[in-house]
Amino acid sequence: MAIVLLSATLYAQKRPPSAKASAQDPAHELAQKVDLHYNQLRSLKVGFSESYEGLGMRRTESGTLLMMKPGRMKWEYSAPAGKLFVLDGTFAWFYSPGDSQVQRILAKQLNDLRSPLRFLLGRTKLEKELSSLTLRPAANGQFTLTGQPQGQEKRVSRLSLTVTAEGTITGIEMEEADGALTRFTFTGEQPNMPIPAGTFRFTPPRGVPIVDALPPV
Repeated sequence: MAIVLLSATLYAQKRPPSAKASAQDPAHELAQKVDLHYNQLRSLKVGFSESYEGLGMRRTESGTLLMMKPGRMKWEYSAPAGKLFVLDGTFAWFYSPGDSQVQRILAKQLNDLRSPLRFLLGRTKLEKELSSLTLRPAANGQFTLTGQPQGQEKRVSRLSLTVTAEGTITGIEMEEADGALTRFTFTGEQPNMPIPAGTFRFTPPRGVPIVDALPPV
């Protein structure tokens, strides 16, 4: 029933005749809402919590995600404090306090579990990022869009987005090919926040060498 209501609501917001065909596919309709929401953003600040279960391990982390178009992203962790994942538009940087090295890789070669969110940094077209997209109801009047991330078929078997009816992403769940699960929950979204460009410039700690990571096989 929730999906039927969503389809009817979204249909009412579209103009005929194009709405007539797409109203029969609620997944397509909601994907378009996600596209519209994020394509109009210039920057974004949101709190996140991250959990991982797999390979006999469980961990929970949290912090703040900053994004700015074009191509810049910063995951700034408060737990564990000081951990960083930064996309500066050219490179991706990985560092945690106490590490003996900083890892760097070209952004276009990145195959990190946080990288599916990179589509929010360009002109979003969710149905090109996720194939075989399906829709089902979720808690609190939200919905879950599930598909296969393009280009990550060998590593990620499923990506699910928890989305409001307005197209805001509030959660992500990724199932890897080995069964490991990574979940992100997002809270307190602040669209078009003024973020200094220097926020995405990473300077390695003094004395810590930079190592170029190998691209995915």
